[in-house]
Amino acid sequence: MAPPRDHAPLAERIEELLAPGGPLPIVAAGDPVLRRGTERYDGQLAPALLARFVEALRVTMRAAPGVGLAAPQVGVELRIAVIEDPAPVTEEVRVARGRVPQPFRVLVNPSYEPVGPERAAFFEGCLSVPGWQAVVARHARVRLTGEDEHGRALDEVFAGWPARIVQHETDHLDGTLYLDRAEPRSLSSNEAMAERWNQPTPDTAARELGFRLPH
Repeated sequence: MAPPRDHAPLAERIEELLAPGGPLPIVAAGDPVLRRGTERYDGQLAPALLARFVEALRVTMRAAPGVGLAAPQVGVELRIAVIEDPAPVTEEVRVARGRVPQPFRVLVNPSYEPVGPERAAFFEGCLSVPGWQAVVARHARVRLTGEDEHGRALDEVFAGWPARIVQHETDHLDGTLYLDRAEPRSLSSNEAMAERWNQPTPDTAARELGFRLPH
């Protein structure tokens, strides 16, 4: 967890970040901001500035495009993330991965815990690690707690691909990248994914690249 920061400079930094308008620059792996963890959000930003920052996260996520974005990925060490997934996938992929549409959501101070022992492994990518994907085994169901951008409590169970998204984004807020949890032998370029591993499940990749999937 990052140490507390002076609130005024934080607000000033975010004002400067938002000043140009449009999508924000996404921080790439190797920048320490992705590894420091985050400061719990506790009203450090005025409501209008928080709303502008959340909107900038949404614009940036959609422009990338991605299905989630955490504040550290734009250089801000606050415990805030956004998710949204229109899930434009085939029925075969939807069934295999449990990928269903998710509306735009703001996660403030989120944390998760597993619901049951089941794990699921699929290829996963990250906007801060462009050009690569790897297989990550994650909890198949999680209970997410926290608040939304208006301070209303969140306490919800996510399953399938939505559970993967909230784990990925919450991990960012703890200084963890998906590569920390990935099967190293599965690491594949986007080109290899398109040419070889574009199946609903990573079974073929596991067999040919020589790694094991959870049972």
